Amino acid sequence: MVNHYFFAEQPMAFRNLTYTHLTFEEVRKHMLTFMRKEPMGNYKLMIGTDSHVYQNETIFITGLVIQRVGKGAWACYRKIKYPEPIRNLHQKISYETSLTEEVASLFDESLKNEFIHIVLPHVYKGSSFTMEGHLDIGKGKQNKTREFVTEMVARIEAHGIEAKIKPESLVASSYANRYTK
Repeated sequence: MVNHYFFAEQPMAFRNLTYTHLTFEEVRKHMLTFMRKEPMGNYKLMIGTDSHVYQNETIFITGLVIQRVGKGAWACYRKIKYPEPIRNLHQKISYETSLTEEVASLFDESLKNEFIHIVLPHVYKGSSFTMEGHLDIGKGKQNKTREFVTEMVARIEAHGIEAKIKPESLVASSYANRYTK
């Protein structure tokens, strides 16, 4: 039986190859600094979660990436170890989506506006800022998650961000996946 309160009680702590403990406020500052270095650019803020079930636990990784398309990125991730294997596929995918939604919800309107105001003076020269929620699910015939696509995409889009599924959900299916192993 999954303890639904477990996830709500987990700290909002992030890490990457340089930093071992970042608060969300520190993540925000790093992302804004990254964008301010080159305000003329096409920026994508991408959030996605992947998980891996082990014998005695399930590891969830939520990746958070700000990409300057064609010119680099700054990334970090949040790791949660759930103390049981979650073998029900719908439940596991639903928790992945919930963790992505939780981090996405931290980007309220005032924070989104901070990002937008960096590129705003350069919009007419082609600059942009978009936000995406990446889901580790796909529509392919061989993909066991295809029956959950409509439900999970609707959940992400309810937050006012664009949902991406495989093969376009790189933060969930590639970046986060790397740290679940």
